[in-house]
Amino acid sequence: MTDVRSILDAARGRGDGSVHPDEARTLATTPAEEIDAALADFASEHGAGALAVLTALAAPGRERAVRRAAKRALYRLAQRGISAPAAPPPRPVVERQTERATRAWLSGIDGSGSRATWILFDGGWGGLRLCSLIVNDVAGIVDVAGGEITKRRLDRELATLRATQKLPWVEVEPARAVGLVAEALARHEGAGTSPPAAFGRWRPLFASASPAPAPTHSGDVDPALLGRSATLLERPELAGWFIEPAAVQTDALDLLQTRESRLVVSDQVKAEREDAIVQGVIERELTPDARGRWARRLLEMALVFDAVPEPEPAALARAAAGALADETRDARYQPFVRALVERALEVAGEIALGRLSPSQATRQPGAAGRAAPE
Repeated sequence: MTDVRSILDAARGRGDGSVHPDEARTLATTPAEEIDAALADFASEHGAGALAVLTALAAPGRERAVRRAAKRALYRLAQRGISAPAAPPPRPVVERQTERATRAWLSGIDGSGSRATWILFDGGWGGLRLCSLIVNDVAGIVDVAGGEITKRRLDRELATLRATQKLPWVEVEPARAVGLVAEALARHEGAGTSPPAAFGRWRPLFASASPAPAPTHSGDVDPALLGRSATLLERPELAGWFIEPAAVQTDALDLLQTRESRLVVSDQVKAEREDAIVQGVIERELTPDARGRWARRLLEMALVFDAVPEPEPAALARAAAGALADETRDARYQPFVRALVERALEVAGEIALGRLSPSQATRQPGAAGRAAPE
């Protein structure tokens, strides 16, 4: 008992209740009844002054009999209204970090106004998730995929896309891609529609995002560039750019009849008739909203051409966009617009002749390449 009591007094004298290893060995070899009695007397005599020592002896890792005796002594003190303050909850070793967009890629825009958007989110500590979407400038978000991905697999997927996709892929600032998704969400809200259900798990990552600012044109249009703007549609990236064929089906039939007419008329008369058909389609289909939409597509593609880089098509796209955005310019005499309509009439004519399926030619919003690796 004397040895036990001297150990307890020594521990109390240290202020923190610590027990030296040799003292702990002595306590561990002392009979349980003697330990229990010594701790009870120690607690009764010192009250709150015994708390530090008793708490140290009740901690995990002590010999079982010592720990149990210390807990009983603490309980008796608690019955007298004497207890140690509650210990603060342990802090987690690793705190969850908010996911943030660290890299992003955009495809070019197809003829329906759709483009693929890949955004890589980093959750910290090496965890990566790839959110992949198809966004459309009319319908909003039309496809969603993605999930956890490794850096190696991401590199492999990007290499495959660049080798197989018709539309160019460029890396952009993550904030721009996030803003395009926010813009698509605003489009849903304005139309009273909802994105695909699969977007639900990604929505919190875009909750505070603002729509991306639309690219702008300087306002000056180079006449020489505008005169060559129709050549843009000769590029493979813009092979699918034309007005919805179903909207010009009747006009295409009129054009076919004009070209195949057995009436003896001059080439000039036929050319005038064809020109009248093209101008009529432009007047009907190139509304202010449509002009703004095609101008935005051209400016977005100019940014893609800048990134490739291909300065010539980028300059042509900006010239065509500037002319479209300026409503004081008559769209009927803009080379790019005329080429856009003429191609639509040709496609609609192929459909009328049974050479092309309407489902293959429609410009309704669809997928611009793959959405994402699952």
